[in-house]
Amino acid sequence: MKKSMSFLIVDDNSVMRRTIRHVVGEFAKEINECKDGAEALPAYRKYQPDWVLMDVEMCETDGLTATREILASFPDAHIVIVTKHGDAQMREAAKKAGAFGFVVKENLLELRRILSRVITEKEVEK
Repeated sequence: MKKSMSFLIVDDNSVMRRTIRHVVGEFAKEINECKDGAEALPAYRKYQPDWVLMDVEMCETDGLTATREILASFPDAHIVIVTKHGDAQMREAAKKAGAFGFVVKENLLELRRILSRVITEKEVEK
């Protein structure tokens, strides 16, 4: 598979950032990271990633707020919420914030399925 996507991973846990990096590595031509939602918009501006993989619970700015901030400036951004909270309320909050997708950290392989589906859809459009 051609590594063709760029990513921004936003998570306050360095071990989780490394794990997510490993999970999406087969798709990645570039991966950048930041450790808080407060850093997400400036990092998005700087790197213009194809995908943002956003945690929810962070110290300074939570991931839902950061998602709304990015989408306010970059409406075409693709943001997937990656969280330990898989309840219906969190899924609805992510949807309202404008997230493209939602993945529970217990099932990170779902990220690969989302990315594979997007790649397949793009190939069909060609």
